[in-house]
Amino acid sequence: MAGNVIDLAERRCTPCEEGTPPLGDEELGRLLAGVPGWEHADGSIARRFEFKNWCQTMAFVNAVAWVAHCENHHPNLEVSYRSCRVRYTTHAIGGLSENDFICAAKVNALIP
Repeated sequence: MAGNVIDLAERRCTPCEEGTPPLGDEELGRLLAGVPGWEHADGSIARRFEFKNWCQTMAFVNAVAWVAHCENHHPNLEVSYRSCRVRYTTHAIGGLSENDFICAAKVNALIP
């Protein structure tokens, strides 16, 4: 099942071509169910991760950066001392694509 967290985390991002429409509500809902903790708002999905200290936060940020590099799909990050908010959207299509959910699942997999 494509909305399954394990399935999403095992998939790879594919380049979005200009003119590709953003996900519709039905597909968006199905994929959102596959990334626990993420919320949809304003054409993006986001999740806040909490940590014990700065070092843990920065280790997480570096791991998210590696996921972004490997998938060539980059989130917006808001970093503070003990937290990081990760937000995905696909700028090339002006909304959400499956790539956003693939990366969200990979980021979820970083946290035990």
